[in-house]
Amino acid sequence: MKRISVLIAIIGLSASVLVSCKNEGNTTGEPSAENQHKDHKGEHPPHNGDRKGPPHGGDRKGPPKGGSPEQTKTLEEIGGYKIGDVATDFNLKNVDGSMISLASIENAKGYIVTFTCNECPFSVLYEDRLIALNNEYAPKGYPVIAINPNSPENEKEGYAAMQKRSEDKGFTFPYLVDEGQKIYPQYGAVRTPHVFLLDAERKVQYIGTIDDNAKSPEDVKVNFVKGAIEALEKGEKPSPNFTKAIGCPVKASKA
Repeated sequence: MKRISVLIAIIGLSASVLVSCKNEGNTTGEPSAENQHKDHKGEHPPHNGDRKGPPHGGDRKGPPKGGSPEQTKTLEEIGGYKIGDVATDFNLKNVDGSMISLASIENAKGYIVTFTCNECPFSVLYEDRLIALNNEYAPKGYPVIAINPNSPENEKEGYAAMQKRSEDKGFTFPYLVDEGQKIYPQYGAVRTPHVFLLDAERKVQYIGTIDDNAKSPEDVKVNFVKGAIEALEKGEKPSPNFTKAIGCPVKASKA
């Protein structure tokens, strides 16, 4: 009987460990495709829920599990900038300690203002594409200006973590802190990443996602930001000038 009791205890412990590993995997694993089409309630700002981050010690390779990552509210409902609005300038701290404003960028013909962050899997998926965008278009007068809108209450989104992320990835563009979280509500950024293409007069010409395939850059068919810039270069209006942002909800301070 003693030997049977020990055997039962071992089996129970093994089952417990297996369940624990399975549950952990469910919070950090790559989702199935159908999860991207599920309905998602609510839009931000502000934040009223915690996001699951990527696995400890590494980047998640796919979008998160759960509700749809696509924004659900219209520009009118969000209450930020609309197409044609003139964006207010800002003066935000860069990861190198300097202060960056739109006015401080010389010879700009426009600005690819992008709200992004350290942890969101979608932001991670687009980092290389943002670097490529900046490398291609900054010399033409359209630099990327990345802003982290998330609350620094999560230290993985704080300034030190931003500095490390920028260094590790070799960002070729400014990565700014939205201190006090005052800028992202003005723009109406609700997801990370969320792009606002401005012209030389800071008029908003395009709002939305970078391209039509977050998960696979090789399978992108439409580069929305590139198309919008090329239209401006021709003296035309971007078409489309709005797409729904795809990513994680912006995380506002709980204070």
